Amino acid sequence: MTINAVAVTVEAGLHAEQELLSAVCKGEQAFGLLFWQPTDRALVMPRRMSRLDGFEAACAELAIAGWPVLLRETGGEPVPQSPAVINVALVYVAPHSEGDQNRIENAYLRLCEPLCEVLSEWGGMASVGEIEGAFCDGRYNVNLNGRKLVGTAQRWRQGLGGKRPVVLVHGALLLDNERESMVAAVNRFNECCNLEQRCLAHSHIALHEVVPEAPLLERLTQAYGEVIKGIARD
Repeated sequence: MTINAVAVTVEAGLHAEQELLSAVCKGEQAFGLLFWQPTDRALVMPRRMSRLDGFEAACAELAIAGWPVLLRETGGEPVPQSPAVINVALVYVAPHSEGDQNRIENAYLRLCEPLCEVLSEWGGMASVGEIEGAFCDGRYNVNLNGRKLVGTAQRWRQGLGGKRPVVLVHGALLLDNERESMVAAVNRFNECCNLEQRCLAHSHIALHEVVPEAPLLERLTQAYGEVIKGIARD
């Protein structure tokens, strides 16, 4: 079986994720799982960053360089999106058995653990945690052989008539090596906006550098299918 990611512009991919979240919130779907791959390039960042001094100048410069800026609804920091990236979006209603206290961590684990499982099957050293020098670094990076492979984020909304919390948890996985230009775009944005952080290309790794013929989507579809079954049982 061959499973392909939906090929769309970055803007359309972000919109598709929000549409999926909306459908689950309305009860039109019990859950959602979406894989999408950009057909263009963009530097995507939280809406709050549009208030930074130097933001407009940074947008103009990066657009000329081929990295137009787009804003997203989740948190974090600037993330490059390009055809070298596969995006995973998982949407579900929080189980009744799960209290509010742990639901954020549990959402990240439901996204990250299947990725780690699959990477380990292919002989990689998979881990979850921060990586020094990575762009949009966080506690729930999925790392391969000590370097960042997947960045993660999430967004919660009240769904089902305001009765249940619904989450969109997202991962951006670097499939092919485009580290140098990605890091250059993030660093240039940070420079323009007088942000101190500088990222390093070597802090990142692409899946195809380690597993060139990885049947990624087929295996992840199976793994997330088990996650969804587990949520349904709760």
